[in-house]
Amino acid sequence: MAADRFFTTHTGSLARPEDLFKAMWAKEQGVAVDREALAARITSAVAEIVQKQADAGVDIVSDGELSKPSYSTYVKERLSGFGGTALTKPMPLKDVMEFPGLERRRQAAGGPQRHNRPACDGPIAVADRSALDADIANFGAALAAAHLPKDRGFMTAASPGVVTEFFANQYYKSHEDYVVAIAEAMRPEYEAIAKAGFILQLDCPDLAMGKHIAFGDLDLPAFRKVARTHVEALNHATRNIAPEKMRMHLCWGNYEGPHHHDVELKDMVDIVLLARPAGLSFEAANPRHAHEWKLWEDVKLPADKYLIPGVLESKSNFIEHPELVAQRIGRYAKIVGRERVVAGSDCGFSTFVDTARIDPDVVWRKLASMAEGARIATKEFWR
Repeated sequence: MAADRFFTTHTGSLARPEDLFKAMWAKEQGVAVDREALAARITSAVAEIVQKQADAGVDIVSDGELSKPSYSTYVKERLSGFGGTALTKPMPLKDVMEFPGLERRRQAAGGPQRHNRPACDGPIAVADRSALDADIANFGAALAAAHLPKDRGFMTAASPGVVTEFFANQYYKSHEDYVVAIAEAMRPEYEAIAKAGFILQLDCPDLAMGKHIAFGDLDLPAFRKVARTHVEALNHATRNIAPEKMRMHLCWGNYEGPHHHDVELKDMVDIVLLARPAGLSFEAANPRHAHEWKLWEDVKLPADKYLIPGVLESKSNFIEHPELVAQRIGRYAKIVGRERVVAGSDCGFSTFVDTARIDPDVVWRKLASMAEGARIATKEFWR
């Protein structure tokens, strides 16, 4: 990464402008929308969001995932095979279920909403490249307008494993067959993003969140076996992309909850590090996982990898103090080396189109605080 300072980034999703949010949510709910007008608004919104990231001091920016209903469910519009009965119930959260009062308050607050998650009922294959092509064109134009090179932009894509968690399998004989089929179908998208010159970010919450949600009935050894299968599928799908052109994101579910059933990073890190992407983005600021920085004192980071620890919480309207950001960056730099740390956020700030729980104006102040914290840390480590 950078040879003279700490770079900053985030996980991908950012709050959509109000008019775009309304149109995107209507489309997700099956309401007829003006497709041409929506496409034009996405184009202009991506240009706006890239410039705002640059103005906030973010070094490695995204398109905000503005064209997608979520980081994972967007694939139903790009791949065939998802014509089964839609699953509209929110995903079960094992930790929240232990606290009925908390669940009632979450529902009263308006979430989680019911997203359309059709089951897989046939062979999975690429069905439509137009949305991906539009995303690539919009992002490239936005980066150019902001005077940023393409390799200072990252574009997210759902990992094979996380797709299996959101869309039930009603067609393939086994989970292994299902995840391999998804991997092969997603491969063209992964390769197109990398070929366009952007950093490809593979979103892999399945490697952590999966333990207490999709695979909550499995013990740790059994879940590790599933996770390894997911990593092998990801590696197969990205076999034609250089590791340094990729990064991956690991998280335990981007929601405010107890998280006391989260699998510990120490129990999964060896499998995670088998994945090909050079960069590893992960939650490191929230109260359940902030302590895990010490893990890297005992785990040797492979020479070809770097860390993107979260130094900002993605579910809190607190604006982190720049000094705290600098301290968090410094913890990792002292262990793995200053050139191998990029400051990031725990997760996205608008993971689903309807779930911007943090005020958008607060998000921009949080990102600016991260940039200031990175400058403070740079003064300490690059004197």
